[in-house]
Amino acid sequence: MKTPLLELAPEELPRAVKEIKVEPGTNRSDHRDGANRDDRVLTVRQQHDVPQAIRAISPTDPDYIDIFTLITDDATHRSPEQWARAAFEDVAGIQGQFVWRVLLGLRLKRRASPDHVAGWRIADRCDRGIRLEARSWMMTGNLVIHVEDEKVSLATIVRYDRPFAARMWSPLSALHRRLAPDLLRDAHRVQQLTKRR
Repeated sequence: MKTPLLELAPEELPRAVKEIKVEPGTNRSDHRDGANRDDRVLTVRQQHDVPQAIRAISPTDPDYIDIFTLITDDATHRSPEQWARAAFEDVAGIQGQFVWRVLLGLRLKRRASPDHVAGWRIADRCDRGIRLEARSWMMTGNLVIHVEDEKVSLATIVRYDRPFAARMWSPLSALHRRLAPDLLRDAHRVQQLTKRR
């Protein structure tokens, strides 16, 4: 029997996280019911410079930030909030809730609300972007979705409120960076499916 992640010592987390097997989109019905999917592979790039548009609605002085950008000609067909709901409610689903609530200890709202996305509080919004925020005893996390002409960007921003947060987030961030491109691709696919219905 495997040791639960919460019972592992921090130095054991990197190995345990590498062993987690996640198949993007497996919690969505379109993979089970045989619905038609858009089979083209959409390009997602990791950005290393923070664009001014994302910086404008992001907290200052983060300890960690990454940005992934999906290239698609229909990016602006949906609002930033619709992109956020597709990514974090429809795609991340229960797996995301486990990581956010159990592993990171983020205090998320339990019921659906127009002021929350997947339990994350909507902290800021503008025409092209939305920033979600959640806190735990050790860190503050922000998720930013920014939509431009042919691009949808996801920025993950973390501030360490306690030293332990860096030890906890470091191995989980590697898993996050592995999954983020498919999170954006699957969010696009979910919205394509809802558009067809």
